[in-house]
This record gives sequence, C-alpha cells and structure tokens, in this order.
Amino acid sequence: MSESDENRLAAALARLDAAGDVSEVEAVRIDALGKQGWISQALKTLGTMDPEARAAAAPRIQALRAELSDAIAAKKDALEAAELSARLAAETIDLTLPAPEAPRGTIHPVSQVMDELAEIFADMGFAVATGPEIEDGWHNFTALNMPESHPARAMHDTFYFPDRNAAGEEMLLRTHTSPVQIRAMQEQGAPLRIIAPGRVYRSDSDATHTPMFHQIEGLVIDKGIHLGHLKWTLETFLRAFFERDDVTLRLRPSYFPFTEPSVEVDVGYSLVNGKRVIGGSEGWMEVLGSGMVNRRVIAAAGLDPDEWQGFAFGTGVDRLAMLKYGMDDLRAFFDGDVRWLAHYGFAALDVPTLSAGVGVAA
Repeated sequence: MSESDENRLAAALARLDAAGDVSEVEAVRIDALGKQGWISQALKTLGTMDPEARAAAAPRIQALRAELSDAIAAKKDALEAAELSARLAAETIDLTLPAPEAPRGTIHPVSQVMDELAEIFADMGFAVATGPEIEDGWHNFTALNMPESHPARAMHDTFYFPDRNAAGEEMLLRTHTSPVQIRAMQEQGAPLRIIAPGRVYRSDSDATHTPMFHQIEGLVIDKGIHLGHLKWTLETFLRAFFERDDVTLRLRPSYFPFTEPSVEVDVGYSLVNGKRVIGGSEGWMEVLGSGMVNRRVIAAAGLDPDEWQGFAFGTGVDRLAMLKYGMDDLRAFFDGDVRWLAHYGFAALDVPTLSAGVGVAA
C-alpha cells in the first residue's frame, strides 16, 4: 500500500469516526467508492496494467475497498441504532389519556355476519360446534353418503394432500362444514342441536366464488322431527337475519346425498330502484340447501335411525353478507383493501344482539 493510499484511507476513517449522521457516512462512501471515487478510479486502472503489475496491485486495492466498506457499514449500523434508541426514548405513550372517540379499524362483514348468525341460533337453542379444516375422506365424504364415484370427490373440485393418514384415508381441505355434524353426533350423541360455521375450500374462483369461503350449517337430531320443524326454523332464522317480517320462503325438491328428502330454499325479493331487496314475492332467489338427514348418515355417526330423526341445512356466510349489505363481488371480501373495509366494515365495539337488532349497533 502506497503512502498516498495510506493517507487517503486514514483520512476517510477519520471522517467516518467524526460523522454525526448517516448522510455524512454516505458522503465518505461516495468520495471513495462512488463512480468517481478514488478507490473506484484505482480499480479502473487495473485494466491498463500488464499481468505482473495487475497481480501486485489488485490485492492491495481490493484490501482498501474491503476495509473501508466494512468501516462504513459498521458506522452506519451504529448511527442507525443510536437514532432508533433516541426515537424510542422520545416516543412515549401516556396510557392515562382517553381513547379516541372513533376506534381505528373495523369488523369484517364476514365476522359480523358470523356473530349475527350465532346470536340468532343461540336464541333458538343451538350451540356452536367446530371441527378441523384438514379432514379425512371418511368424515368429509363417505360418512355423508357420498360414494367414491360422486363428482364432488373429483380432483378438480377438491384440494387433496399427497399423503394419507395412518388409517389409509385420503386427506383434504374440507369442502363443507358437514363433517362437523358427523363428529358432533359421534361425540355428543342425541338429542343434538348445533350450528357449524367455518371456512371451507373448493377449487373455484370468479365474482361469486372463491377457493376459500365461509359456510354455516345447522343440524337437529331428536325424536319425531319432520320437515315442518325445518321450515319453521329457516323462516325464523331468515326473518331475524334480514330483520323483516315479510320474508317468504319457497321449498323446492332437490337432491343431496346426505339428506332425504332434500329441498332447496328460495327467498322472496322485491325490486327497489332496480335492486333486489329481500322481502315480498316479486321474484325468488335461492339462499340455502336443506333436508331431512339421510338414515345412512345417522347410522354412520353411530345412532339408530329408527329411533332418531333430524334435519340439516347449509348456506354460505359470504353470500348472506352480500345479500344483506349490498356487495356485488365476493372476491373483494379477501382483497384486504382498507377502503372497502372502511366502507363495509362495522364499528369495532358494536356487538350484535337480538334485542337491539343484529344489523345495527348494540
């Protein structure tokens, strides 16, 4: 290392030691390592040297650059750490100050509707049941009377895992919350009255479908249960949820493997300024599927179908939120756009109650 280079390096290190902020450190870096810096210029001269001279000069110049680069990084880290410590010491929070009048953040419409549904069904004597989102094929399909050939088990509809469980069952992301019904009957027996809200997964995505969405299913198992009990339960639920007494239902015969007979439920709507509003009977809109629990499902859960009967129903929580609160694209539910959340979200401290109305502040 030449005396000139030693002097330049010493001067640069001295400037670094005296630097009081990051901008001064950056000035030292540019002076030495920038495009026109003295170390950068020295590196450019290597290309003009003969091989022997280059072999002698290159290690010396590289050592200069490495030493100064390390010193710059160390000084920059030290200054940033000191700046952060000073800022943390200055930014104190007085916990005795009153909270702001308007809390920041909102409740997502899906969470709000989940709470509303839990309130409604709790008033009718239903408990909330949950289950795993990673299910086996027996609970998700077989126990629900869905044979191997059923289209819902196809790879293009269901998210399967590559490995099976210890019992040899295929593992998957549950496609509905119906497995919770099987598990509840196995664990609690009968009589039983539950709702099963939660996330479910299907391979689909457009304006009204997403790969992950939310469902709520209900199950009643008791003696002497018939279709009239189902109709009354659904009418009571929908009238409470939409907060209208003129909600009318239409039950249409359908087919689901886990219920027999099966019915799809339409709700009446009226047209107000060109928009569909739940209530009245100017038109009909499908909102949920339901039916009497199939004897095979009751037997698969370990109960005697000659002694116990029941009904089940299921609907999409996201779809109910769209209908009640006027959203038109399901994908926006999961975009995380704070503007959308600020517009459709609910006040953080509001709790839905039946006495005050589930759709308004408590």
